[in-house]
Amino acid sequence: MTFARNFLDETVDLLGSVADDDIEAVVQVISSTRDRGGRLFFCGSGGGAGHASHASCDFRKLAGIESYSVTDNVSELTARINDEGWDTSYAAWLRASRLSDRDCVFVFSVGGGDEDRGVSTNLVAVMRLAQQVGASLVGVVGRDGGALRKAADASIVIPTGSPTTVTPQTEGLQALMWHLIVSHPDLAANPAKWESLAP
Repeated sequence: MTFARNFLDETVDLLGSVADDDIEAVVQVISSTRDRGGRLFFCGSGGGAGHASHASCDFRKLAGIESYSVTDNVSELTARINDEGWDTSYAAWLRASRLSDRDCVFVFSVGGGDEDRGVSTNLVAVMRLAQQVGASLVGVVGRDGGALRKAADASIVIPTGSPTTVTPQTEGLQALMWHLIVSHPDLAANPAKWESLAP
């Protein structure tokens, strides 16, 4: 078989192993956040930062919830990294946004973070801040879920298939998961639109 067919077959297998209940739990946490007038803050690094930017747009527009991506202002982000360090850059941004117990933080991560091993420590600091202020915490994560799975109120784990495709499979399916969530009947406030050609 070709690489493409193997990858697609693996994707189908991984999707079949995602827990429906985990998806529903994330939806309910976000729905509760919207109901109480809270905000939704997305964060991730690398591909997760790209998801955060796109998701903040869609959740604001389609789910009617005030949403932000921690990494969208590159000037502020790089100033914080330069002046204060990478580890605290995201948490400091959230502090300046007055993250509170009405809000929810949504994390995209391949491994979920591990402070002891120095992995995604910026995201671990975000998780700690969310817990300190009583904000809800959700996310989509790969591998065994890492610190995110332990700390989150609800999270979706993308199972591991081939060790050589962990990152592309996790990041690809993260996009599918958050599109599923924003389209869920309990969150969808406005229909998605698409371009159509005039007759």
